[in-house]
Amino acid sequence: MNYVTLNNGVKMPQLGYGVYQVDPQEAERCVLDAIRVGYRMIDTAQAYQNEEDVGQAIAKCGVPRSELFVVTKIWITNAGEEKAYASILESLEKLQSNYIDLLLIHQPFGDYYGTYRAMERAYREGKVRAIGVSNFYPDRFVDLQAHVEVKPAVNQVELHVFNQQITAQKYMEKYGCQIMSWGPFAEGRNDFFNNETLSSIGKKYGKTVAQVALRYLLQRGVVLIPKSTHRERMEQNMNIFDFELVEEDMRTIEKLDTKQSLFFSHYDPEMVEFLISLVHA
Repeated sequence: MNYVTLNNGVKMPQLGYGVYQVDPQEAERCVLDAIRVGYRMIDTAQAYQNEEDVGQAIAKCGVPRSELFVVTKIWITNAGEEKAYASILESLEKLQSNYIDLLLIHQPFGDYYGTYRAMERAYREGKVRAIGVSNFYPDRFVDLQAHVEVKPAVNQVELHVFNQQITAQKYMEKYGCQIMSWGPFAEGRNDFFNNETLSSIGKKYGKTVAQVALRYLLQRGVVLIPKSTHRERMEQNMNIFDFELVEEDMRTIEKLDTKQSLFFSHYDPEMVEFLISLVHA
């Protein structure tokens, strides 16, 4: 396993298992499978409705808590200092742990400055080992990091071969923040798993489209959390450390970048209205 070192010295696995859209009824089994396959980082969120199931898996897996790296995120309905802090305590209870390895603000809406102050408090109290953000575009990230005491250690964003976030990564590096990918398979959009470029490159190395895509991001220094509910796919997604893409292949994959989201834009007023409506619901 590769590790990255965050800006506060905490070591974080570069490859983990994500449970977004994993049904709560399946989440415990999936996380147990992932841990048995070899994953040591699990990424969940309050909004995923499966923190409790992740906690059950952590309690049952037999791996010491110190060897696991658990990530969760504060949802916008818990924005604001007091609500966010209360939600952190609730997440700790659901995860059956007295600390969270990495805690993120899920979306840059609502009183996220208040949320960040709550995370800083939890960090100082030892309830959280590292804090950061998710879905912060470079402009909002630069502004936030300039006005907080504990600098964001991670920014988790949509990042895959079709939206490679080259500019965002440069800004994260400038400010000492680790970039992390959600949706490294683009959730199958753009006919991802049949992409001719990735397939052709994969044949050279005896690897799948998914493995090539993950390896490309790995070599760019991105932290990854691919999701699958199938154990054999979990194993395949782990099997990316025994080959290295040559520079020519890296440049070829770089050309797949459309520099556009395949999901939604945080600059879209209608999307912002929808997210803000959740805060005031």
